Amino acid sequence: MKIIFSLFFSLIGFSIFAQTFTEDVAEIIYNKCSVCHRPGEIGPMSFTNYEEVSNWAQTIKFVTSIGYMPPWQADPGYSHFLGENFLTAEEKTLIANWADNGAVQGPTAAEPSFPDFPEGSLLGEPDLVLSFAEAHTHIGNNDDEYRYFVLPTGLTEDKIVKAIEFRPGNTKIVHHALMFEDLTGAAAQNDAETPEYGFEGFGGFGDDMTDLGVLSQKQYPGYVPGQKALFFPDGMGQTMSAGADLVIQVHYAPWPTNETDSSSVNIFFADDNEIVDRYVQDTIMLPFNIAPGGFLGFVNFRLDPEEIQTFHGTYVLEEDLSFIGLSPHMHLIGEDWEVYLEHQDGTRTNMISIPEWDFNWQGNYFFPRLIVGRAGDVVHAFATYDNTSENPNNPTIPPKTVSWGEKTTDEMYYLPLSYVPYQDGDEDIIFDQVLNTDDQIDLSKTILNSISPNPVEDIAQISFDVNHATSFSLDIVDINGVLIRSIRTNEFFTKGKHIVNFKTATLSSGIYFVRLTASGLSQIQKFVKP
Repeated sequence: MKIIFSLFFSLIGFSIFAQTFTEDVAEIIYNKCSVCHRPGEIGPMSFTNYEEVSNWAQTIKFVTSIGYMPPWQADPGYSHFLGENFLTAEEKTLIANWADNGAVQGPTAAEPSFPDFPEGSLLGEPDLVLSFAEAHTHIGNNDDEYRYFVLPTGLTEDKIVKAIEFRPGNTKIVHHALMFEDLTGAAAQNDAETPEYGFEGFGGFGDDMTDLGVLSQKQYPGYVPGQKALFFPDGMGQTMSAGADLVIQVHYAPWPTNETDSSSVNIFFADDNEIVDRYVQDTIMLPFNIAPGGFLGFVNFRLDPEEIQTFHGTYVLEEDLSFIGLSPHMHLIGEDWEVYLEHQDGTRTNMISIPEWDFNWQGNYFFPRLIVGRAGDVVHAFATYDNTSENPNNPTIPPKTVSWGEKTTDEMYYLPLSYVPYQDGDEDIIFDQVLNTDDQIDLSKTILNSISPNPVEDIAQISFDVNHATSFSLDIVDINGVLIRSIRTNEFFTKGKHIVNFKTATLSSGIYFVRLTASGLSQIQKFVKP
């Protein structure tokens, strides 16, 4: 009898406390995994419903428990970024318990609705779309391919870029993409001299390598799978010049069979009613001290066989700067990155730590708020490489001497830093999207919060909490309901807390409203411009 009661209460306990898909797991999968694992995206299988997810329950448990999925490299204990996509220890435990206890579906009424992912752009309707002139065939020889494509912009006047969104034509083979502006015509000339569409290369797209090719060109935010493109904050942007070519370097991953790709780029320009007076710039950190006469120091980058070595680059600020983000890059034998800003008073601001580099998942990292550095502060960037036989990622066994180069079997220390010159108040500027916040947020419904500050003299923040991922529009209207300005139009926002800045310099004194709209939703908040 005692055994029977023990078994009975065990079964009761299991029915009450065991995790189910609809009540515990679907929320995690839909918001952390389905952005890539859905039709038309890079994930090799779709996770859009219980049947699809439960078929891979044990695999999901394994890849999440070891941190392989979701593919987020930055250490969240070191610093935070926009669009962070990692699982907490509690979320990993929920998935593991669910998978190990039969991957139970649970009550269908408890299942959260699937995010309303838009087809095509996550940012809305682009102002300019540039597409490949023809499809490129990536040869199925299990080798990487770095290939440049030249897309004439056709611009007849200078424009200010607010966002640039690469759309891969073939998500199976497009590993990542970098984008540059070329005003020299060098890339187009190289393309004209090759019989096929585009041309191979990594280090530069011109014949004259005294300027280090792409290192001297303006670089726009790049593409990695699963990351949403960035809208620069109000009043900020990058220029794109009349007559410029957009040069795209696409990294095609090794593939066993021939595959074709014809990708495109969505470009979003600043509206006429936005005053953009701050232009985003880049500096490229290389493994040496940035100083006059030191620019070619990267030629001393060398890793001998059976050597583990850490390279240390420094960048001394000559003026006050506000950093927007950074994009660490290395190849297969790279081990880790650590980048921080050392202030003159001895304190430091962490920028990024990647403790376990994975070449398959490199990305662009944008800070939740501007990081301010003063003239004389120093950016320190440490990168470690393991060129030993013990490194399972070493592409050459026995190891060979490795230097700077374009091939995967070569190595790189390449760290673009994006910034704007500092202005008063930059410490308070917050970027668009803040996820995985430590704040306790009630996400039972979507809420447009009060505008802050209010009244607003210059820069204000629109804060809204999203309980269901979908596309939203943000507009400013006057007291008569007349549209004054569109801040965002049909941009996709994930579940969580979001903050969008806007400037009121063009507004006359008066009462205005911020309007948040989506399918079946419309909310307003009043603010006053003195």
